[in-house]
Amino acid sequence: MGYAQLVIGPAGSGKSTYCSSLYQHCETLGRSIHIVNLDPAAENFDYPVAMDIRELISLDDVMEELGLGPNGGLIYCMEHLEDNLDDWLNEELDNYLDDDYLVFDCPGQIELFSHVPVLRNFVEHLKRKNFNVCAVYLLDSQFITDVTKYVSGCMASLSAMVQLEVPHINILSKMDLVTNKRDVENYLDPEPHHLLSELNERMAPRFKKLNKSLIEVVDEYSMVSFIPLDLRKESSIQYVLAQIDNCIQYGEDADVKIRDFDPDGDGDE
Repeated sequence: MGYAQLVIGPAGSGKSTYCSSLYQHCETLGRSIHIVNLDPAAENFDYPVAMDIRELISLDDVMEELGLGPNGGLIYCMEHLEDNLDDWLNEELDNYLDDDYLVFDCPGQIELFSHVPVLRNFVEHLKRKNFNVCAVYLLDSQFITDVTKYVSGCMASLSAMVQLEVPHINILSKMDLVTNKRDVENYLDPEPHHLLSELNERMAPRFKKLNKSLIEVVDEYSMVSFIPLDLRKESSIQYVLAQIDNCIQYGEDADVKIRDFDPDGDGDE
């Protein structure tokens, strides 16, 4: 059985930075993971790329040859990936062992994980290849500064949860850049009636019924919660990784793969 993280979220939410920090953290621990680039527009990486969609198709080539814009070109690239799951992807996956751990760094175009079926079909293919998959949804913590933005973030996350139908971890990224952490912490485990009251204060009276319905959705889908991630702290990265590992049952049915490493290193255990 293989294990996989599908790292998704809006553009600029810190997905590639998360993947790079996760790789460095695991390298310190002597734990083996493989980062896969699924963004056909990516150029530079701060981590070793184990698999790269650009070997199959690149956004620059599509835009030049087909005359498409960036958004249409990206959708075309991802649909081309979908058409080659049984060929290119299977051939790449054959290079890894049954208990390998893959992290897929995805593009930030939100429709890919909200309503276009490409990533859903990608996940289903991984499942058929005997991978346990967890979606890791990143949202910039600087975006969560008031109730309207919080509800918007919850709705986007919930849309991805419903679309992908896999275990799901929501992460508030870039906590190291937040100047007033209290503003964000208030939304980590908020009371629904406080949210509704604050939302009604900010919105026109005619939206009260809509506000009530939105907060009820957030409350009833209590799975919509966020874990803060501060990449300056190894303990924060380790906590997030532990939550994801638990979701995909990593280490329960197979021994954790350990590479040779210096036991006197200063990495956290």
